Amino acid sequence: MFEDRSDAGKKLAQALLKYKGKDLIVLAIPRGGVPVGYEVAKKLKCPFHLVIVRKLPMPDNPEAGIGAVSETDEVIWHSAALEYSEKIRAEILSEQKEEVKRRIKKLRKGRELPDLEDKIVILVDDGLAMGSTMQAAIKTVKAKKAAKTVGAVPIAGREVLRIMREKADEVICLETPVFFQAVAQGYRNWYDLDDNEVIKIMESAS
Repeated sequence: MFEDRSDAGKKLAQALLKYKGKDLIVLAIPRGGVPVGYEVAKKLKCPFHLVIVRKLPMPDNPEAGIGAVSETDEVIWHSAALEYSEKIRAEILSEQKEEVKRRIKKLRKGRELPDLEDKIVILVDDGLAMGSTMQAAIKTVKAKKAAKTVGAVPIAGREVLRIMREKADEVICLETPVFFQAVAQGYRNWYDLDDNEVIKIMESAS
C-alpha cells in the first residue's frame, strides 16, 4: 500500500531506473497521474509533460466508463458501449472532446504535445481500473512514432494489466491485488485532485 500518490511515484521511479539517461520523456495522465509522474520524471531526470485523455462515462453511472478519447482523437470503446444508441455515444464523445480541449487550454496552457518521435515514452497514471484512458494514451503515443511506449502504474487489476501488455511495448506495475476493486484501495491517503493542484505541480516541474 502507498501513503499517497507522491509515495507511489517515488516507488514507481525505482522500478524504471533502467531508463535513466536515455532519450526519454514522461507523460502523465491528469489528474491523478500527475503527482505520480512528477516523482518519476524527477528521479529519472527527464522532461515531464501531460497527455490529455478522457474517460467516456456511462450515461446512467458517470463513475463507470464505456471507453476513452485522447487529445489526438484516438477513441477506445468497450463492449458495454453497444448498449447505447449511436446518438448517445456521439453525444458522450462530443462532450468529452470539449473537456479535452478545456484541459489542454488550462492544464497545458494551450501548448501542443512535445515531439515524441524516436523517444522512449513512459505513460504514468495513478492506477488502472478499466484501463481505457491508458489505452487511448498508448494509441496517441504510437501514432506520434515513439520508439518505445511504456505504461507505468503503481496498482492495477490483473486482467486489465494483461490487456495493457498487449497494447504497450512494456508495462510496469508495482501491485496487482488478488481482490482488486478500485485504484483507491492501494492508497492510504486518497482524494481527487483539482485543476489548480495539477497546475501547481507542473509549474514546479518546469
